[in-house]
Amino acid sequence: MSVTLDKTSNTDTPTPAAPTRTRFAVGPLFEKYALVLALIAVVIVFSVLRPQTYPTAANLQNVLGSQAVLLILALGLIVPLTAGEFDLSAVSTMSLSAMTIAVLNAAHDWSLLPAIGVAVLAALFVGAVNAILVVRLQIDSFIATLGSGTVVLGVVQWISDATSVTGIDSALVDATVGTRMFGVSLQFYYALALVLVTAVVFQYTPIGRRLLFVGRGPQVARLSGLHVDRIRGGALVTSALVAALAGIVYAGMLSGADPSSGQSFMLPAFAAAFLGATAITPGRFNAVGTLVAVYFLVAGVVGLQMLGVASFVQQLFYGGALVIAVALSGAVRRRTTSRSAR
Repeated sequence: MSVTLDKTSNTDTPTPAAPTRTRFAVGPLFEKYALVLALIAVVIVFSVLRPQTYPTAANLQNVLGSQAVLLILALGLIVPLTAGEFDLSAVSTMSLSAMTIAVLNAAHDWSLLPAIGVAVLAALFVGAVNAILVVRLQIDSFIATLGSGTVVLGVVQWISDATSVTGIDSALVDATVGTRMFGVSLQFYYALALVLVTAVVFQYTPIGRRLLFVGRGPQVARLSGLHVDRIRGGALVTSALVAALAGIVYAGMLSGADPSSGQSFMLPAFAAAFLGATAITPGRFNAVGTLVAVYFLVAGVVGLQMLGVASFVQQLFYGGALVIAVALSGAVRRRTTSRSAR
């Protein structure tokens, strides 16, 4: 009789476990795509509130094309962030790149390609200085890049005489906003290509794994034989290089350069980087999550603008998004770490 009871209990045991496995499978999936669902919800809400203007092809094309600079800049930021470093000088480096092209090409009649070459070299110099300050002099990256970014901004004001410079070669304008594919300017496709490249590097190459390893634990990474300082410095130089690319696109978009307008990108770029770390690959800074985060933020801002909300709400939206994104990113990272430990 006891043998029969044991068999019955063993047969009945797996039955209640099935919904438990299903519940745990749905949780991570929702966490992974929650930001995508939030983006869809924002689009639906504003489409209902402004059906004549928001859900139109013209608005979609404008939103996709106009955010290329922000997306490129945010993609550059996630490289040092993955390695555990901040680059607060990226926006100033972008402005320096754009202004260098404008001054050399429009004001001093340089050919476009040499002007772009000098702009890229100037950005790489900033990245190298950041690397020396952080890696060699052991200055916290937040302080070091904040200081270097302020110096670079002063250089931008100096070489431009604190005025906007226009009249850049039309070839750059045509290559960014003057030519469209499927109604969207080419700058969007440049940013999309960079998303794909960054995603492949982060997910499938040794350098991507090394960046993550260094960011999670530099001491452990050093004991494992990785060149931690080289990776940290390289991440800062890469961020500067990507900021230079953003500056090139920005110069083409403006047909020139403005010495101060670039600073408006800092808050949304960091908000997109941290918010993107909560999606697609939760707990990690990732390219596709950053792409979704950029357009989630912009979709909300554009919708609020169409509702006639005051312009200061845009700063409140980006600031609030940054605070929430940092909090969520930290929570997701801690949860992911605890899961791995188990």
